[in-house]
Amino acid sequence: MNEKWTEQNIPDQQGRVAVVTGANTGLGFETARALAEHGARVVLAVRDVEKGKQAAARMSGDVTVQALDLTSLESVRDAAAELHTKHASIDLLINNAGVMIPPKQTTRDGFELQLGTNHLGHFALTGLLLDLLLPVPGSRVVTVSSIAHRTGGAAIHFDDLQWDRSYDRSAAYAQSKLANLLFTYELQRRLAPQGTTVSVAAHPGLASTELVRDIPAALRLIAPVIGALVSQSAAGGALPSLRAATDPAVLGGQYYGPDGRGELRGNPHVVASSPQSYDRALQQRLWSVSEDLTGVKFPVTQPELVERTR
Repeated sequence: MNEKWTEQNIPDQQGRVAVVTGANTGLGFETARALAEHGARVVLAVRDVEKGKQAAARMSGDVTVQALDLTSLESVRDAAAELHTKHASIDLLINNAGVMIPPKQTTRDGFELQLGTNHLGHFALTGLLLDLLLPVPGSRVVTVSSIAHRTGGAAIHFDDLQWDRSYDRSAAYAQSKLANLLFTYELQRRLAPQGTTVSVAAHPGLASTELVRDIPAALRLIAPVIGALVSQSAAGGALPSLRAATDPAVLGGQYYGPDGRGELRGNPHVVASSPQSYDRALQQRLWSVSEDLTGVKFPVTQPELVERTR
């Protein structure tokens, strides 16, 4: 039987700096709150600064707010530059913010909103902040995915990555969440030779958060009933991210989620992702495309490329 890992298991976070995206509500709020309560200096990286300040006021500890709009690469670059001026190093980067199944929209840079926010924005932010994490032993990048990455239509549609020809909001969400995992695993491969920073993924199961605001109206009517039966609170949904971020036993490349049936709720533990998420060629292809789309190059090199040049 799996042990019950709760917020009480979080080690002392004194002296650590944690940046949490989308931290003004839901999973991000609960993640940031718990880290702050355990002594971390927490940065709420949020699109709406006023809402971020309101969230910070409801937390105890050292909590600050950083403007970050993941739908704008200009905003991502500005936020990264500001964080460099405010912090000599970062211990935890938690890529939590996301949007789920909205009507067709694009980011300021022309990316489909879910791919642009959930994956490309975080890809760029991580690349621009990685130099603040690499010198810190035990630093971590935690990227939040979803059980939706396993759905039947989940795939990286390289032939129509931005859904210009047609748009399926659920499939586009699944694509973005699969991208989160492909990114996590490829990043870990590149970080491994450094020996300081690890890349880990997590998913909340089915948690009651504001992400459901964009689901179709008919589903919104029955969502509370379904939620009462199979979902967990935002605080419960944040536990996999918190364990991935703080448990000393965590290894790079692991994926944390609830241990209950269907991984919908339960205690956080190591879970497996879909077979295609482990496809190395797919990981590398998405990485290359993401570099091209964002213009962000990481300060870590693919190990195989290094070996070929020797």
